[in-house]
Amino acid sequence: MRLAVINDEVDQDLGRAADAAAGCGFAGIEVRSVGNVPPQELTDERLGDVVRELAGRGLAVAGFCPPALKVRRPRTDEEFAEARAVLVRAVAQARVLGAPHVRIFTFYRDGDPDPAGAAEAARRVLDGVDLDGVKLLVETGTRTNTPTMELVLRFLEAADVQGLGVLWDPGNSVFSGMHATPFPAEYELGKDLIEHVHVKDPAGTSGYVRLGDGDLPWGDIVDALRADGYAGWLSLETHWRIGRVLNQRQRDTPWGDDFTDGGYGASVECMRRLKELVDR
Repeated sequence: MRLAVINDEVDQDLGRAADAAAGCGFAGIEVRSVGNVPPQELTDERLGDVVRELAGRGLAVAGFCPPALKVRRPRTDEEFAEARAVLVRAVAQARVLGAPHVRIFTFYRDGDPDPAGAAEAARRVLDGVDLDGVKLLVETGTRTNTPTMELVLRFLEAADVQGLGVLWDPGNSVFSGMHATPFPAEYELGKDLIEHVHVKDPAGTSGYVRLGDGDLPWGDIVDALRADGYAGWLSLETHWRIGRVLNQRQRDTPWGDDFTDGGYGASVECMRRLKELVDR
């Protein structure tokens, strides 16, 4: 397995984030906001700069994190068109980056999760979108219709769309209040479909803490992934800040200094801890 970090969890300056990652022995950067520009607004020229800047440090692009399908479930033709436009642009951006995947969501939920209803809407958004080999990974997202592995699998079955995989974020399952102990049960349920893992450590539903101090047994999770031959990325999405706690708005729109401030020291500390878990 390979180690990455989402760059804006460290710094809005891509070079500073990349230097920190390389210094901690990480192999890749998962791209989100850069220089206070949200991911969906990054131009092809800037994305080309990102590729060159990472390559110059020997780092790979581990994934791309736009807010694709991270809206309320569309109801009108205009809303469907808006959701499709973000997705189409994200796929094009991923090609420029050479990213192995685009992370997508399953719409914000209204009340209880409705993976079948979300799947129906997602099929309409995806209809006619030329993925051309770009993989879409569905995240277990905190406020979406798939906060747990079980719900993601129900979504995938109902969507029945080729080219979709699973991005497992057990921290979101805990923080959502939907599953306090997603390991090992949820891992066993969906491990054959997991293509990417986000790493962060929740303290129940109150916030995120330093890796190893929260509710998830990351040492056991890493051991299980290793034993099962997982060859994908473990990508740190710290969400812990030194001296502050991210609020819902900042977690929902994770870009810019308002989100990143306090992340450098916290992320470096967590990167070192994650490297130790993988190397032991």
